[in-house]
Amino acid sequence: MEAYLKAVKLFRNDQNSSGKPEYSQVIQINLNSIVPSVSGPKRPQDRVAVTDMKSDFQACLNEKEVNISCLMDQWSSAAVISCTNNCNPSVMLAAGLLAKKAVEAGLRVKPYIRTSLSPGSGMVTHYLSSSGVLPYLSKLGFEIVGYGCSTCVGNTAPLSEAVLNAVKQGDLVTCGILSGNKNFEGRLCDCVRANYLASPPLVVAYAIAGTVNIDFQTEPLGIFSFMYMYTYTYVLIPTGKNIYLHDIWPSREEVHRVEEEHVILSMFKALKDKIEMGNKRWNSLEAPDSVLFPWDLKSTYIRCPSFFDKLTKEPVALQAIENAHVLLYLGDSVTTDHISPAGSIARNSAAAKYLTNRGLTPREFNSYGARRGNDAVMTRGTFANIKLFNKFIGKPAPKTIHFPSGQTLDVFEAAELYQKEGIPLIILAGKKYGSGNSRDWAAKGPYLLGVKAVLAESYEKIHKDHLIGIGIAPLQFLPGENADSLGLSGRETFSLTFPEELSPGITLNIQTSTGKVFSVIASFEDDVESNVVQTWRIIKLCGTKILIVSTYHGYLS
Repeated sequence: MEAYLKAVKLFRNDQNSSGKPEYSQVIQINLNSIVPSVSGPKRPQDRVAVTDMKSDFQACLNEKEVNISCLMDQWSSAAVISCTNNCNPSVMLAAGLLAKKAVEAGLRVKPYIRTSLSPGSGMVTHYLSSSGVLPYLSKLGFEIVGYGCSTCVGNTAPLSEAVLNAVKQGDLVTCGILSGNKNFEGRLCDCVRANYLASPPLVVAYAIAGTVNIDFQTEPLGIFSFMYMYTYTYVLIPTGKNIYLHDIWPSREEVHRVEEEHVILSMFKALKDKIEMGNKRWNSLEAPDSVLFPWDLKSTYIRCPSFFDKLTKEPVALQAIENAHVLLYLGDSVTTDHISPAGSIARNSAAAKYLTNRGLTPREFNSYGARRGNDAVMTRGTFANIKLFNKFIGKPAPKTIHFPSGQTLDVFEAAELYQKEGIPLIILAGKKYGSGNSRDWAAKGPYLLGVKAVLAESYEKIHKDHLIGIGIAPLQFLPGENADSLGLSGRETFSLTFPEELSPGITLNIQTSTGKVFSVIASFEDDVESNVVQTWRIIKLCGTKILIVSTYHGYLS
């Protein structure tokens, strides 16, 4: 560590160093200005102070001209999930201690609130159980439903038919509260239109309240009740005393004491010792001895990916894009949730048709996450998000227009027709294309759909790197320009030629079928990215094995 820090000029020894360290920028933060916050209702960057939650939610409803009577005292979802708790036991224990105090005060979660607990690892279950708070979470409905990403991308059982029907028939604005890191619309459930990110204890608090339309400072969570046995049945007797959030919020000292006692080294060692023998079903699995993976042609979960179909021994030169059609004409802030397959597989989707043709019933569809080893399913699930807004269609739907025939089709079906016709594809987009989680399938999927380039106003950095790694050119409008200002309808065809040598920020000319010519920036920020685009198909042959090497960020393309 010392050698590395010295090499990058970050090493400092206060005892031997003279003077103060020099920083390029100094930021001063008033700690008193930091307040409990959530983010939402649709983007993780939209921070809302908890004290402003009620007014902010009502303002969001008014902006959408939604009847205030459809507020959250109707239906909601609350999920404590893994994204924020893998390495932060204090927030999970705080949620458990809050649940304990709530149960002891006679507070309960209303039956129409969907609750779940999906820790990041089994270790969380151990210290919640050891500290004695797990039963209280269970009493509030926070039962463990799985581990890891079992909730935040929709990989949980659907809401009950009664709830779904009530939401649809009443056109209700329902909310989700989750302790994850992304809250894009439709992620928890397609009927949940508003989603807020919150800490685990706040998730529990909002579940008890049953609404986000509450001011925790002035409004109670409920009424203090005590347990009374009547004819062999326990009943809660209300006392009339209001219970506020500050009455049951655990102190920092309480959380620290429980963490010191129950999140201990020996627990980690004990679990590590059991990791290889603790799961009988895993240990009973039979693994083949062959050097190469024996692909099962009948499997609908894992198949030999089609990335390798057209690989050649020698690198292929960059090909010009000629007469490309626009597959999708998108706006600003298109996220990887809109692009990448995630969550349950809709019964009317292209992926569902593929699985049905292979003899599976809807009960057996499972999720895109479970079938990510089948590129045929994942390609059909690319741009299959029901909230995708394609300007060609004019409303949220995973549809587009196949211009040669004029048909409105699922995105995959249109792309499939284009590929059969030998027509390359591009995507038009606005600002911040590819925001959200850095999902590899957000690049792999468009590549397998036949997309050769994306033309956007700006990109999320990691997603742009993924596009480069897979072989899709990220092109960027000149500053101040976009599809509208250039008078592009998206119905034209587009052609451009790449120079033999790419360099960072090079300007290219695009010609359309209408005769318009305009310049774009090849959005490669350094020589490494330029080289990746030119060499992404270079392969190293070693006997019967193929090693595909990508030099950027270690991505395996």
